[in-house]
Amino acid sequence: MFLKSLTISRGAGTIIRDIHFHAGLNLIVDETPIVNGKVTGNNVGKTTVLKLVDFCLGAKAKGIYTDHEHKRNEYKLVKDYLIDNRVLVTLVLKEDLLQEASREVSIERNFLPRRDKIQRVDGIDKTDDEFEEALTSLLFVGHYGNKPTFRQIIAHNIRYKDLSVNNTLKNLDSFTRDDEYETLYLFLLGCDFERGDTKQELRSQIDIEEKFKRRLESDQTKSAYETALALLQSEIEDLERRKSSLNLNPNFESDLDKLNKIKYQINLTSSDIGRLELRKNLISEAQREIQASESTIDLQQLQQIYQQATSLVSGIQKTFQELYDFHNRMVASKIQFIVQDLPKIDAKLAVQREYLNRLLVEETELSSVIIQSDSFNVLEQLIVELNAKYQKKGDYENTLRQLSAVESKLTELNKELAAIDNDLFSDEFALKIKEQINKFNRHFSSVSYELYGEKYALKVDPKIVKGRRLYEFTAFNLNFSSGKKQGEISCFDIAYTLFADEENIPCMHFLLNDKKELMHDNQLLMIAKLVNVKGIQFVASILKDKLPEELNKDEYVVLKLSQDDKLFRIESGIDA
Repeated sequence: MFLKSLTISRGAGTIIRDIHFHAGLNLIVDETPIVNGKVTGNNVGKTTVLKLVDFCLGAKAKGIYTDHEHKRNEYKLVKDYLIDNRVLVTLVLKEDLLQEASREVSIERNFLPRRDKIQRVDGIDKTDDEFEEALTSLLFVGHYGNKPTFRQIIAHNIRYKDLSVNNTLKNLDSFTRDDEYETLYLFLLGCDFERGDTKQELRSQIDIEEKFKRRLESDQTKSAYETALALLQSEIEDLERRKSSLNLNPNFESDLDKLNKIKYQINLTSSDIGRLELRKNLISEAQREIQASESTIDLQQLQQIYQQATSLVSGIQKTFQELYDFHNRMVASKIQFIVQDLPKIDAKLAVQREYLNRLLVEETELSSVIIQSDSFNVLEQLIVELNAKYQKKGDYENTLRQLSAVESKLTELNKELAAIDNDLFSDEFALKIKEQINKFNRHFSSVSYELYGEKYALKVDPKIVKGRRLYEFTAFNLNFSSGKKQGEISCFDIAYTLFADEENIPCMHFLLNDKKELMHDNQLLMIAKLVNVKGIQFVASILKDKLPEELNKDEYVVLKLSQDDKLFRIESGIDA
């Protein structure tokens, strides 16, 4: 697949840029002049062209308006412009630029969210997963969902981030594991290993389990937990012995309940006795008062008075003695009536006092039983301590169970990984890798010698990382000189395209490169000549002042930008 065109439009279809690519060298030139060794302008959008191609091939939209060196810095002017103007980017890929009838693929994306989002392949709207699957199918039908991913496969084709500009092989993000690079380069070299994807999944699962294990052991190791658990169990057993040795009344609750009831009956009985005694006292007091009213005067004197009265009043028939006897009989009758309840009261008092005495005896006996047992505060404290110990024991046992489960899972995963590695590191497979590398190095050394007069090569070394085997791929200079990293990268990318074509391995036939002003003029001229001959599309952004005069021609330049004509043609501010 080659780049045919990149179109930037806004609104209802107003074209902002329509960039057409061709075979061989394609230059995006920043015509900003350099005065006294200093750039008088910058950020015209030459790198953004590369980013837009990458965006159409699945990169995140944020990369277009974010400084890739300082990811927290957003170019708000550009972001707002892309959204407010409903900017649409259309990339057209073509299988063969020299054959008009060859297959073309149109990819469209915009920067709007949700329902306004445009993400099409050949005019068909795609979800994120469908979009990635469609892109993967451009090179490898049915490979979607496997490793390496489409984005990893084409990473070396698109170099504008610092990591990819400065590293030949390790050009993915900084979080990429060594085993992911292993899978990637085995795939690129055509060393088919069906279980490579499984290996990466196992490595991911192992990483998760190991992280979980480290988290579980963040405070203590497994052996420390086991030792602590043994000591804790000993403390629990000691507390249980102390608890069982307490002199506790087993019927304490029922005895205490009985004692409370007895005390309640004592109170009731005492109250009854009090009321009966009060009533008895009132009756006795009334008896004394009535008895005091019985006549005890001088009868002779009273009789003389009565005789004088009868001599003066006629009709009195009763004698004085008769009146006196009547009065005393009345007083005696009152007393008899009042005191008639005293025998009953005395009988009740006798019964209640006897009952009270029995209750007091029972109270004394129960109190003695309860008081003589150990304090229930001691038991309560022991129970509190035991509960705390058992809770801690549960925590330790749960942690140890989790650690054992993790270790068991890691053993199982590592066993599966070892089985895969036995195949991967077999003599037969190792020989196949060397054969493919030798094929690749014929191109790598040839291209590098043609461009630099030096021979670069790719080598592979089995190594052990964190106790696990993997293949490590590295590039080196056969002349054992320091070499030129920019040149090594370009040589590798060109060589890989030639190798892939030779081995019938599908690949993108375009190479996007930023900051080619860092490369010497002679090397850039040689690259231009080589890619034109080999039919490779080499797209590079460069400052005009660093552009060799021989290349400053319309046949090479596909886009010119400047401070007066930035990529998005925003009237003011920074474009990208």
